[in-house]
Amino acid sequence: MTTASPHGPLSVRPISADEHLDRVRARPSVSFLQTPGWAAVKNEWRGESIGWFDGDRIVGSALVLYRQLPRVKRYLAYLPEGPDIDWRDGDLDRWLAPMASHLKKQGAFGIRMGPPVVTRRWHAATIKQAIADPVLGTLSDVPADVLDDEAIGVATALAGLGWKEIPTEGGFSAGQPKFNFQLPLAGRDEAAVLAGMNQLWRRNIKKAAKAGVEVTTGTRDDLAAFHAVYAETAERDHFTPRPLSYFERMWDAMTAEEPDRLVLYLAHHEGDLVAATTMVRVGEHAWYSYGASTTEKRDVRGSNAIQWQMIRDALAAGATTYDMRGITETLDPDDSHVGLIQFKVGTGGEAVEYLGEWDLPLNRALHAGFTTYMRRRG
Repeated sequence: MTTASPHGPLSVRPISADEHLDRVRARPSVSFLQTPGWAAVKNEWRGESIGWFDGDRIVGSALVLYRQLPRVKRYLAYLPEGPDIDWRDGDLDRWLAPMASHLKKQGAFGIRMGPPVVTRRWHAATIKQAIADPVLGTLSDVPADVLDDEAIGVATALAGLGWKEIPTEGGFSAGQPKFNFQLPLAGRDEAAVLAGMNQLWRRNIKKAAKAGVEVTTGTRDDLAAFHAVYAETAERDHFTPRPLSYFERMWDAMTAEEPDRLVLYLAHHEGDLVAATTMVRVGEHAWYSYGASTTEKRDVRGSNAIQWQMIRDALAAGATTYDMRGITETLDPDDSHVGLIQFKVGTGGEAVEYLGEWDLPLNRALHAGFTTYMRRRG
């Protein structure tokens, strides 16, 4: 984590996208939602990069997205999976108070943030046993394999400073997922990662290779082919797909920061596109961000082949974490979401719980109005 002088005052001010990117590059990893380029992806928000300074030295950074209230020049200031500050500092107020002061001057009526702090971890074997246990309904019912008391102390500190955690439903809030599934890669090679997978995953990876599934990386021109499969997946799995223009913005913004920040993967079988995914990497953290597969040719296991290629590439790039993103916390075998958890658990990784998203109202009346407005829209 970032270090600063023990108890010196910190100041917060806007920084340029280049300064912000330099800061991100100097860190082991920062969420891709906290890179300056992400502001261009979320073009319905106004983006601003801010820095924390200890004297002249930058010690923290964040991307702030401002969403305007209807008919009023006041904003919700949103820091998805951020800010990137020293969350282990015993005096969080010296970080958060100058941030709140700056955002208030920018017209914010409230702040929403998602501290990148992990509180609990459950290993794959624990989750597998829990799904088989009829008594356990959610991940929270299961004793964690790793419990971070210091991280839980951050939640207590935030509550003491007037922040309120946004309630989640099944592990999801309106913003980023509280529960994620991650595959640790540090100190492991391909053989060790493969050995850690369950028998079904290893068998499916072999099956795809035997069937002649070929995984390649694509260019911006291949986004349309990816999007066609993604739209098919959306219809099959009953979710609203993002438009092709969103992925084109994401490609342009992410690859402008680093050529390999965003990589598109395509799995073909005998000339047919059977699966397509995107992977984002910032420093030592790689994310499987979007995935799609066709209804036809499910038996050639293109999804397993494409995941294995992404994991291998993440390892080769020096990533210490391969992040499969959000899961719901349900363990009910009759819930359709369990299939997704079981697919991810097969990699031999772990479920992680973050602190969740937190709100600080700066103008209580406007904040209450905005919350009601968003609830109606949802």
